[in-house]
Amino acid sequence: MPRLPLLCLFIIFFLQLTAPATAQKPAEGSANKKAQNAYQEGLKYIQARDFEKALVAFNDAVKRDSTFGEAYLEAAGLYRILQKEEEAYQYYRRGLAQMELKPGRSADYYNYADLAFTRGQYENASTYYQHYVQFGKKNSRQMQRATQQLENAKFAQYAIKTPVDFKPQPLGEGVNKFNLQYSPVLTADQQALLFTARNGSGDLDDENLYLASRKDGQWQAAVPISEAINSELNEGAASLSGDGRVLVFTSCNRQDSYGSCDLYISYREGNEWSKPKNMGRTVNTSSWDSQPSLSADGRTIYFASNRKGGQGGEDIWVTKQQEDGNWSLPVNLGPKVNTTGRENSPFLHASGNTLYFATDGLQGMGGLDLFKVNREKNGWGTPQNMGYPLNTHRDESSIFISPDNKTGYYSGQAVAGTKVEVALLQFEVPEVWKSKTVSSFAQGRVFDAVSKKPLKATVQVYDLDSASVISQQVNSDGSSGAYTIVLNQKQRYALYVTAPNHVLESRHISATSTSAPLALDFYLQPLGKGAKAVLSNIFFDTGKAELRPESQTELNKIFQFLKANPKIQVEIAGHTDNVGQPAANQKLSEARAKAVVKYLVSKGAPAFIFQAKGYGQTQPDAPNTSEENRQLNRRIEMRIL
Repeated sequence: MPRLPLLCLFIIFFLQLTAPATAQKPAEGSANKKAQNAYQEGLKYIQARDFEKALVAFNDAVKRDSTFGEAYLEAAGLYRILQKEEEAYQYYRRGLAQMELKPGRSADYYNYADLAFTRGQYENASTYYQHYVQFGKKNSRQMQRATQQLENAKFAQYAIKTPVDFKPQPLGEGVNKFNLQYSPVLTADQQALLFTARNGSGDLDDENLYLASRKDGQWQAAVPISEAINSELNEGAASLSGDGRVLVFTSCNRQDSYGSCDLYISYREGNEWSKPKNMGRTVNTSSWDSQPSLSADGRTIYFASNRKGGQGGEDIWVTKQQEDGNWSLPVNLGPKVNTTGRENSPFLHASGNTLYFATDGLQGMGGLDLFKVNREKNGWGTPQNMGYPLNTHRDESSIFISPDNKTGYYSGQAVAGTKVEVALLQFEVPEVWKSKTVSSFAQGRVFDAVSKKPLKATVQVYDLDSASVISQQVNSDGSSGAYTIVLNQKQRYALYVTAPNHVLESRHISATSTSAPLALDFYLQPLGKGAKAVLSNIFFDTGKAELRPESQTELNKIFQFLKANPKIQVEIAGHTDNVGQPAANQKLSEARAKAVVKYLVSKGAPAFIFQAKGYGQTQPDAPNTSEENRQLNRRIEMRIL
């Protein structure tokens, strides 16, 4: 037996509820006899399931008597069944205005309140939700929802009275040159803008990805990202890593897809993007998988999916790239973020400490509202609605906040009178919308120290204050040696640059309270006799030779380097500044070098490959004329023998 369409089932259910009541309804709603006759005729057409003729009859009735409330309400119900919501809203509004409150009208109160709420008519919605609460069926789903909607309407009215200072401005015609442009994301240095665009408004219009670059503070004309990416199919809802070299995007109904929409990944080398690759069955499912947001280093992806195992309809999930390059099985973010409603459009701030997303499952203003939630010690905290006028009764989504928390980007309605329907806009970020952490970035290039040619190297950043956890890992571009990493304000980092057949380089970075970017180039020495590196993240207390706990990050990296190059032998050398007696400095430098060797041997390195030497203050790297220079002179070095 064939299944009835959902709309037909809804109509039959409506008729079962209304037919007995309408068939017995007295024609006492109007003193106009012709209006009464038209009304009765409309009821007969409902019985016959001829809704179009029924609407003609009810409209005839209200034309003859504009105060005929019953006729308005019958027409409103039919418009609602036929999914003509604007007509239903207007007829409920006119009809209920003519009628006294009655318990038997509770369904009309509920329906009208819903229609008013979705149009931002919060005061009317509150009034009629209250009427439903007064007369409706207790302990029903509708009663529970009406109670929740009363709270939402109360929140919305308060939000409108206390708006956030938000003054968006369009990005300009070079970017906003399509009919629709949306889902903006930027690189960490804010010099490249990626977005989705299409020239038409229909579902069949092609979506593609575009890039715009900033020159002298102005956005240049957007261009297609690459022929390797855009195709005759839709490409959209994309994200870039902070360095702009990892791209994850959504595409639907490709030959290699596992479901309706899947996530695809591509990597840039020089100016060329690799052929997009489906992220595989571990990440994608037969369900809808879309709207990715990459972490700054491109190794973590937050995305939306309606797959099984979630909290509700669409949920936010996260997957991470493993050491072997494969991606982990996605994990649901859980009930702190996801609800029984819809969650989508995640955006992870460059700091990794604040997540922005859209949901209709939390207290809001109707439809999808934008929320922010901060990372806490035990996971994500409590999401906060971003308020009015960013959020309205319409669906909102797709926001981007710059690493330094200064500038935001989103897609919104274009200025009236233009051909553009949805434009990209930017705004100064209000305090309440800022990420909990301000971020900056470091950029530079990696070279071979001898040939001065660019190197493809691995750049790892460890958070020294969080148990030596890798906070980022990126690769420098093989053709240019360029790299970009994101640094969070007021954090200490150990930075390591490694490449095959080269000595590793380390750097200590203390991100200051300012968000000024750093320029850091690295020249890696080829493995060979005499090659050396300063070990910048080995720490001792003043005048002592005991290794401080935060030194383990560097010591473990040295151990890994030695394990990867088992044939080399090294000298571990201690150096001091010129403060104090030379003999004491000599003794201290020797003791510190021996402490480093002792730790490495305890990890499993062969003792015979080491020579521990102290040079005291005899080999300064810089004149001992300032505290900064003296700090450079207090160091541990590793030299290949």
